[in-house]
Amino acid sequence: MARARRGTARKDARGSAGEGDPRDTLRDTLGEGGVAALAEDIDAALRAAGTEERAAQEKRYLKSALDHVGTTVPEVRAIITRIGREHPGMTHDEVVALAEALWAVPVHERRFAAVELLTLFVDRLGPADLPLLERLLRTSRTWALVDGLAPKVVGPLVERHPELGETLDRWAEDEDFWIRRAALLALLEPLRAGGGDFERFARYADAMLEEKEFFIRKAIGWVLREVGKKRPERVVTWLAPRVTRAAGLTVREAVKHLPEAQQKMLLTAAARATRR
Repeated sequence: MARARRGTARKDARGSAGEGDPRDTLRDTLGEGGVAALAEDIDAALRAAGTEERAAQEKRYLKSALDHVGTTVPEVRAIITRIGREHPGMTHDEVVALAEALWAVPVHERRFAAVELLTLFVDRLGPADLPLLERLLRTSRTWALVDGLAPKVVGPLVERHPELGETLDRWAEDEDFWIRRAALLALLEPLRAGGGDFERFARYADAMLEEKEFFIRKAIGWVLREVGKKRPERVVTWLAPRVTRAAGLTVREAVKHLPEAQQKMLLTAAARATRR
């Protein structure tokens, strides 16, 4: 566990701590072994906040091959928020090294903490980090990790560096459905906000529309549902000529925020196609 004598203002995981100097790197505050010490600190906090009962429940729910320590999502986020507050001066290399140290141990909450850390410090990341993010996505094997990494970490990178769209194009054709899902969800946040690259999403979704994989069907519907909150006409225009190809799950998700008449029209068309 990171020691106070090494310069960290560590407190209990549920407590608060003073803000660190934004100019101080982990090496400044914790010395040469700063990354390893902080990974140990985070691990201890996760375990202190978890329960065996919740660990067993989450492992069953996620059908997870990882170990679980039973820390809730809000508690993990609070721990990482504390770390960010105490160590705002972490460099790019320190953020990446800490995320990799957390991910290296096959414990779900450690890996989720790595996702939250990368989300918190996403402004430190650049195009050269995309291979690392792809590796993390490929070893996630669960929506509980992919659905944070793709929209909250990969997405902002692609927004800042549009040339990375070529990587998403490759992901959209990958044999691993989690990588295909990541390609879709990397476009989610700007589309949700009323902007974004709908044409790219539409191209991916059209190619995946007849897939049998639940997590692909759900992702297409999810993105369309979010687009429909601000641009319902865009969803209707795209989905109407394709509704007979789409899975019922996709259509039901996609229409949730559309006007009632358009919902009924699309759901009826989908139901007729199912009966044929």
